[in-house]
Amino acid sequence: MKIKKYTKTHSLRAWKQKNYDYTGERLNWFYLILRLQGSVVPTILPWIVFFSIYSFAISLLYYEKIHITLPKIDGIPNVVLSFNLVLSLLLIFRTNTAYDRFWEGRKLWGNLVNTVRNLTRGIWIIIKEREAAGREEKKAAMRLVVAFAIAMKLHLRRDPINEELLSLMSVSEYSKLQNTNHPSLEITFWIGEYLQHQYDCQSIDVYQLNALQKLLDELVNILGGCERISKTPMPLSYAIYLRQLVVLYCLTLPVELVSGLTWWTTPVMVFISFFLFGIEEIGSELENPFGHNPNDLPLDVICHTMLRNTEDIIAVNTNSDRFSRKNIKFR
Repeated sequence: MKIKKYTKTHSLRAWKQKNYDYTGERLNWFYLILRLQGSVVPTILPWIVFFSIYSFAISLLYYEKIHITLPKIDGIPNVVLSFNLVLSLLLIFRTNTAYDRFWEGRKLWGNLVNTVRNLTRGIWIIIKEREAAGREEKKAAMRLVVAFAIAMKLHLRRDPINEELLSLMSVSEYSKLQNTNHPSLEITFWIGEYLQHQYDCQSIDVYQLNALQKLLDELVNILGGCERISKTPMPLSYAIYLRQLVVLYCLTLPVELVSGLTWWTTPVMVFISFFLFGIEEIGSELENPFGHNPNDLPLDVICHTMLRNTEDIIAVNTNSDRFSRKNIKFR
């Protein structure tokens, strides 16, 4: 009995704690029902209000014996039901396609985090410091790697270069970026020049150079993958046609329902319009995951994570005496 009670309590606790936001904050399931921030309700609310008023007007006309009827076709309720099913499938297909783009973007940014960590760690550990200024050059190169991610974020959002990058590079480099067509690629060019210079100074060998250059190439590949998503939106004709189908369906449905539901036509139409327009709007928001909307990817949080990881690497005590042979004890 005790095991059964523990399992039930544990399952209830897990059910209440399964919702989290991007920062890891636990969200109460009841709070999610009433939450409007990040919801599509504010966007689709005008449509819901319009069709509630429209369906109420249809009910009022029917109550006043002013009937508006569709052409008499045998089995028209089944036709309406079938059309509703087909329309729902089209909307779900749109949402699934949009979510695939969203998830692919998230995987690319997850890969970006790992590549930035590997490249900054490699720069810090592999490259030898042959002069006093070597360590500061390494720190500047590592911060340029993070600057690449931030510049990539701004590029995908079509935002101009801002002061987020100023703290990660020199004033002259920041000025150059402002006059560059593609800041992210310009930063990769600077990092590549730094790596090549270290090879010329014999601070790294050819194998280490190739390993670091492969990580740099991976950054460019991730950039290209994100640009493919950003610059290939869903076909406009498909979005227009789907929205037209939803509107036409919601305009004709109350005329078919009013004879059987009368005053209940309005609440039914509120639910149906909430369902159809909500799914359509979710697909519209998810198809470009790099924007500023609450449902877009948390690029600011991800960039901050990469910056914090890099600064943690720089802050680690790397005193060479700590790893000298005389301090190693064999047992």
